[in-house]
Amino acid sequence: MITVAFKRLPGNDDLPLPAYASAGAAGFDLRAAADLTIAPGALALVPTGFAVAVPEGFELQVRPRSGLAAKHGVTVLNSPGTVDSDYRGEVAVILVNLGPAVFTVSRGDRIAQAVIAAAPQAQLIEVTSLDETPRGNAGFGSTGRR
Repeated sequence: MITVAFKRLPGNDDLPLPAYASAGAAGFDLRAAADLTIAPGALALVPTGFAVAVPEGFELQVRPRSGLAAKHGVTVLNSPGTVDSDYRGEVAVILVNLGPAVFTVSRGDRIAQAVIAAAPQAQLIEVTSLDETPRGNAGFGSTGRR
């Protein structure tokens, strides 16, 4: 098991540490460190009140919460968002309101979930040709609807 260190930023003593909601949860909850409203069609950068040290070779992926998406049309705009292993600033979540009504975020609300995932760096090289595959260069939607 890897260890991920969270640093509580000043003024956020009332917020719980990010945590898994159940023993089998893949993601842990990120909470809002501010009160705000998001109009329909608008977005907001929501602070979490924590900085994080993700181990080298891993990333923290910020993902939507299914309940917010299904019930309110609120989702994470750049999903999944990535927090790199060398970033030490505050983790923030870009929420977008795709629903029909104003959405209110209250301090302490669970606004997103985060997953720790392996993120190895690859050797990037330039070549003059690529190997052939049955799919070839057939692009978007080329493998069918299902």
